[in-house]
Amino acid sequence: MGAERILIIEDDPEIQEMLKYAFAQEGWILSMAGTGEEGLEQLREDGADCVILDIMLPGMDGYKTLKKIREDESFRVLPVILCTARGEEADIVAGLELGADDYVVKPYSPRVLAARIRAGLRRKEAASSADKAAVLRHSKLSLDVERHAAFLGEEPLDLYATEFAILAQFMRNPDIVFSRQKLITAIRGPDYPVTDRSVDVQILGLRKKLGEAGEMIETIRGVGYRFKTQ
Repeated sequence: MGAERILIIEDDPEIQEMLKYAFAQEGWILSMAGTGEEGLEQLREDGADCVILDIMLPGMDGYKTLKKIREDESFRVLPVILCTARGEEADIVAGLELGADDYVVKPYSPRVLAARIRAGLRRKEAASSADKAAVLRHSKLSLDVERHAAFLGEEPLDLYATEFAILAQFMRNPDIVFSRQKLITAIRGPDYPVTDRSVDVQILGLRKKLGEAGEMIETIRGVGYRFKTQ
């Protein structure tokens, strides 16, 4: 891994300099933006392999910036890590609902953030690997993993990256019960910090987008969820 482009959207010059220094040995190409508008412009012009996005930005805040990123089809699977000084569950859940892949709470260790970036880059690489280039099907549902496209019959489904990953995990393992932690571990790796409430919000959003097919995601009370096929 190397020469990946990391876009950091952060308005604090001291944090920008700290990250430049901390990531000097990583071999990444770093781009800095001080506002959401500037970050979106850089992303569209130069692209990125991962985005670090502060929530508290002047003008367009991080939530609105994230929404704009996810509205662009070419950035639907781009890893986006939110940075926030507000560590309340509601703030984190709001970011996950909008399609964030990960989050860190300020003040954070640059080493922890670097580890999160590397994990995001690995997930991005794995998503495009040949062994996952299958089309998953059940009933009216179909997922083209390579193209990151989901369909209910002939109708395309507008799924965020995490929602797509959860549905793919379910469809690869039909009728298997997943605890919330086991489900997140399967798609995010071990030691990913997330609350049960955050997982429930992701499942709720996924069910709504699946419409009548959402009934296939069954709640196993006191345990977790499964994708039922019968």
